[in-house]
Amino acid sequence: MTLLSVEHLRIALPAGADRSHALYDLSLQLNRGECLCVVGESGSGKSMLAKALLRQLPDPLKVESGRLVFRDEELAERSEEAMRQLRGRDISMVFQEPMSALNPLLRVGEQIDETLRAHGVASARVRRQRVVDLLGYVGLPEPERLRLAYPFELSGGQRQRVVIAMALAFDPALLIADEPTSALDVTTQAQILDLLRKIQQDKGMALLFITHDFAVVEAIADRVLVLEKGRVVEQGTAPAVLRVPRENYTRQLLAAVSAQPLVPRTPVAGPVVLKAEALGKVFSSRIGWWGRRTTQALDSVQLQLREGETLGIVGESGSGKSTLGRCLVRLLRADSGRIEWLGREVAGLSEGRLRPLRSEVQMIFQDPFASLNPRQTVGQIVMTGPLVQGVSRFDAERRARELLELVGLPAAAFERFPHEFSGGQRQRIGIARALAVEPKVLIADECVSALDALVQVQILELLESLQRRLKLSIVFITHDLRVAARLCDRIAVMHRGRVVEQGETGALFADARHPYTRELLMAEAI
Repeated sequence: MTLLSVEHLRIALPAGADRSHALYDLSLQLNRGECLCVVGESGSGKSMLAKALLRQLPDPLKVESGRLVFRDEELAERSEEAMRQLRGRDISMVFQEPMSALNPLLRVGEQIDETLRAHGVASARVRRQRVVDLLGYVGLPEPERLRLAYPFELSGGQRQRVVIAMALAFDPALLIADEPTSALDVTTQAQILDLLRKIQQDKGMALLFITHDFAVVEAIADRVLVLEKGRVVEQGTAPAVLRVPRENYTRQLLAAVSAQPLVPRTPVAGPVVLKAEALGKVFSSRIGWWGRRTTQALDSVQLQLREGETLGIVGESGSGKSTLGRCLVRLLRADSGRIEWLGREVAGLSEGRLRPLRSEVQMIFQDPFASLNPRQTVGQIVMTGPLVQGVSRFDAERRARELLELVGLPAAAFERFPHEFSGGQRQRIGIARALAVEPKVLIADECVSALDALVQVQILELLESLQRRLKLSIVFITHDLRVAARLCDRIAVMHRGRVVEQGETGALFADARHPYTRELLMAEAI
């Protein structure tokens, strides 16, 4: 039985956009108890569809034409008050980044309680029991205790479960999930997908799942709809679209998932340019008024990186990967152990003595938008490093323009601001900025995790070509084993702050020795 019908939907974009419509003549149907995956690159219109269904399009966007029919009722004909009653009760949404959906100042139980109160549940006792039941249902341990926790006290996977619990408060008929697993490691991702499948089976709920990850599509979809620049390219059953795609664009997306290195990786035997020995880091946080909790983020980490080599650091969220990256680049000071840059010990150096050496090791961050100054032009951003090093403004500008061309950005990018670029383009800006000081080593922290498959391949190919051209050495931090297999010469697997296994990529993936590594590989297969 049809629950949702979208007929010839058009959403116009303002003048000056890269195309006339965010969505153009989109039609789809979703039945009760069915999972429809909407797939496409960033900017294809996937999230616009979700916002249109909830009548929450940002200004000045509006539905130009078409029909949105839910339970045989045209949504455009409902009043705003009627739509507020529909949202969260009959149609709920799970967002990509749970921290954007959770109030950091409220306990998680209070936030679910707010949803219940907003929809008329008057009894405090009933609401409290419902909160505990929901937290338990989504697989969170000790729900009575956890309802009193703040979002920052939870892991990424736990926060996502809280958001799902909020969305399930009234057993909606339709759940819209907008990239809910893209920022999660492979094991947590598999857990969230298992949870969503269980919810569907238990409640007969329809699921509109927005994603750019075909591995997720294969795991959860009944049917698939492929979008390209606002237009439906193809749609059909999951086996048909995944196994025998009709359209070239779909084939490109599928090929990107299994993309191979530009050239075969060969063993690297150059000199060691980065080394960590017995590296340790402990974080301490307050519990209540008097108590403190300590977390061993790094525990006796040993690794080394050779010239021209790419070393992958893989593991779940919370395993210590990003802490290790920040210690290696000296954005964090390790509590114990040694760090060597090109044979020089730097772990104990003061910031003043370290500053002249910083050009040797640079970092590419996960979120380029957060790491780029929105008040500066791209040219100013890329020039900053050389200017600090004492390079003349003329030479700094020349180098910046050359680098922007090298990373595949147009000459006009020099005068524009970060917000005028796509996610993939901003990541290219971040790479250009890191290269501006001519480093020998790059630390890349989840630098492609938020990008769709086609843009991922472009950035990985860019890093490969730059590595060969500039003889770069790269520490590549990721939770995506497919990406690690594609780019890295060697892999180090982290678990609870320790490197539990490391070795040549092909050998490690073919014959993993540690149980945790085998667990990661099994989760990757979903």
